[in-house]
Amino acid sequence: MTQGTHLYIPDARNETVVIDINGDHFPRPDAKISVFDSGFMLGDGVWEGIRLHAGRLAFLDRHLDRLYRGAKAIHMDVGIDRAELERRLYAVLDANGMTGDGVHIRLMVTRGIRSTPYQDPRVVVSPATIVIIPEWKEPAPETATRMLKLATVHVRRGYPDVQDPMLNSHSKLNCITACIQAAQAGADEGLMLDPHGFVATCNSTHFFIARDGEVWTSSGDYCLDGITRGVVIEVAREDGITVRERNFSLTHVYGADEAFTTGTFAGVAPVGAVDGRVLGDQRGPMVERLQQLYLERLAKDVGGRSRP
Repeated sequence: MTQGTHLYIPDARNETVVIDINGDHFPRPDAKISVFDSGFMLGDGVWEGIRLHAGRLAFLDRHLDRLYRGAKAIHMDVGIDRAELERRLYAVLDANGMTGDGVHIRLMVTRGIRSTPYQDPRVVVSPATIVIIPEWKEPAPETATRMLKLATVHVRRGYPDVQDPMLNSHSKLNCITACIQAAQAGADEGLMLDPHGFVATCNSTHFFIARDGEVWTSSGDYCLDGITRGVVIEVAREDGITVRERNFSLTHVYGADEAFTTGTFAGVAPVGAVDGRVLGDQRGPMVERLQQLYLERLAKDVGGRSRP
């Protein structure tokens, strides 16, 4: 069984969490949406994964910026403003007694209920569906040091005129297919290439390599506008580390000094092998340095953040 960056510590409290659906709270067994909902029926919507740290939602402004940008891009009206959405987020946290750390939220917005199973948005007959699922969810302790295994998959990140990979949409089948292929190969995650054969991203995290004291990541043209990716780039550059957002190939990856992934849930996680090429058997100095810089920025963000 593979154990990727989303490996978490099971928590029995999640069986009885309260979930927010359109501003109303429901116990988990009673939290339901219509089979005619756009998200269920067609994957029509956008979403965010958000972490609670020290009682505050980390990098919330960046997450809401991305959510509302994505909704605008697909011509979808979220139906409520940012202040109301933030109020709902904290209200459902309070309803669950979630006031400290170790909480992960999945915020989902779909186009709403359709009158019939059809893709045309003009058959939508309700406002947007907004679901907030909070869970007690801590990454497994070894995630910060366990060396991930990646496998390059045949599924590519596509051109933006097919389905823009920058959108954090509910339509994730290409990433699911990549995940399946990686799991079948015995890897933790799939490394996905862009249409030109350059490294793009992983199926659920972003990918970086370290070479000769520099950090490289993809150009960003064929991957999600990652929040943690952006924060890591910022803190690295502020600390004097050269970060290059550029095209690079698997040849560069196989010869890298270190590699790592970034994501909201696990932060910065080291990679030990890609396609059987061993990059390291323990966390390297660049990864350790960036993990510390990221945690410092995370603490600064939540320390300066208020709540409704």
